[in-house]
Amino acid sequence: MKKRIALSALILMFAIANKTTAQTIVDAAASNKDFTTLVTALKAADLVGALQAEGPFTVFAPTNDAFAKIDAATLESLLKPENKATLSGILTYHVVAGKLAAADVVKALANGNGTVSLKTLNGQMITVTQKDGKIWLLDQNNNYSEIVKTDVMGSNGVIHVINTVVMPN
Repeated sequence: MKKRIALSALILMFAIANKTTAQTIVDAAASNKDFTTLVTALKAADLVGALQAEGPFTVFAPTNDAFAKIDAATLESLLKPENKATLSGILTYHVVAGKLAAADVVKALANGNGTVSLKTLNGQMITVTQKDGKIWLLDQNNNYSEIVKTDVMGSNGVIHVINTVVMPN
């Protein structure tokens, strides 16, 4: 009887652990109150399904505070159905194919003398750079966004949290 209870408890713990690791990057973002604007934008751009796919993906995810730096009228306009393509271009500028954990980024920066360029899903390049002891994204408009948290793992990739929305050309 005790063996059966212990086995049942072990199976339950395994099931819970698998449920946690089965969480996609979209699920991870949706379960975090700091990403409600990002999740709203992903839905408006019809990108939820794409980012729940197998991947893997690396997402540089802007927080609600990052989105708050955008003029409210501009952000409201981007969320409208008629601006879906523009919003999609902005959001896919935050995504890179492949899973780049923080250690991978640091290694690439070391190999690239403190800078590395990555091709985003929208086809444009974004630069990761090391400056003032921190790691930053540099967009094509020469605006910086600090990577403030790394390695939020999902079953289909990784999220690195950024403090400013980066913008493509």
